[in-house]
Amino acid sequence: MQNGIVLADGAAERIAFEQARAQFPVLERIAYLNAGTFGPLARGTVDAVRAELERDFEHGRSGAATFERNLALRAELRRQLAGLVGADAATVALTSSTTDGCNIVLGGLGLGADDEVVTTSQEHFGLLGALGASAARIVVSEPDPERILAAVTPRTRLLALSQVLWTTGRVLPVRELRERSRVPVLVDGAQSVGAIPVDCAGLDFLTVSGQKWLCGPDTTGALVVADPERLRVAAPSYFSQQGYEPDGAFTPSEGAARFEPNWWPASSLAGLLAALRGRPDWAFARAAASAERCRALLRPLVEVVVPEQRSTLVSFRPEAEPAALVARLAEQDVHVREIPGSGLVRVSCGWWTNDRDLERLLAGLT
Repeated sequence: MQNGIVLADGAAERIAFEQARAQFPVLERIAYLNAGTFGPLARGTVDAVRAELERDFEHGRSGAATFERNLALRAELRRQLAGLVGADAATVALTSSTTDGCNIVLGGLGLGADDEVVTTSQEHFGLLGALGASAARIVVSEPDPERILAAVTPRTRLLALSQVLWTTGRVLPVRELRERSRVPVLVDGAQSVGAIPVDCAGLDFLTVSGQKWLCGPDTTGALVVADPERLRVAAPSYFSQQGYEPDGAFTPSEGAARFEPNWWPASSLAGLLAALRGRPDWAFARAAASAERCRALLRPLVEVVVPEQRSTLVSFRPEAEPAALVARLAEQDVHVREIPGSGLVRVSCGWWTNDRDLERLLAGLT
């Protein structure tokens, strides 16, 4: 037993948790319960970022060696992210956010006014904005599997869904919905990848956020495209081509790298790689246990949203006005967030969360 949460038997496991948590200096002061927005930064991540910036500062940012190093870091990061979600590295494109990924997919599909996309009423604007900018008719369903399937028609060309709803932490059975509907699915993985186990097998498109549950630097992310040949490059970058003509015609790069929209500094690449390597093997089990304990502790005090299939996000309905409560908690160095327009406050429980963090949350509610 460690901090009220069972990890494994023995002192070694208890020590392992404390050592792993100690990677994050910010946790010495802040009850960091908002990884659903930005995860905490570990020493190793910051050290890796700093080292690359120092390299750029001392040796410059040009020359063959610099570019070859950056390309090698990009390739290694694709491999690491692919391993995290059970993908082939050739299907991974590096992006700056899940929003990037959603826009790449919606733009590349070339949907028209006669096409439909089914989504849910609890999606983040990072996905909704891309949907709204498309020419397709957007069909909005309640986030219930049977209702989503009932909304599918012969005109449906895409399901666009979060695997974990950012509002309540509910987990949607995205692979089952893909199989039963036989419609391609775009999965917004902003609140799932790094928080719960994710296997992209059977999913057409999966977006990944680097700065949330993976605790990487800002503006880092990825897009998994199961079959890159079936998606058009709608907004090409230099990475999109392996050869081009004076009129702009180009031969696409191999694999999903053709969809990569921008250059990443080596500091961001090295930082996210360090964050991935710093994750303990027991991260998913620990985070799930922390979330369940959070729900149990909150229930006597507030109305807690408890989905049947749930994740590491815990939402509750306070008696106080949510924005005012979030501000008051922040003054006490307890970081959570409100969900605008819902009356809910959201707690993000990471693998680093301990009982003291949750006790400070509870103290701020009373």
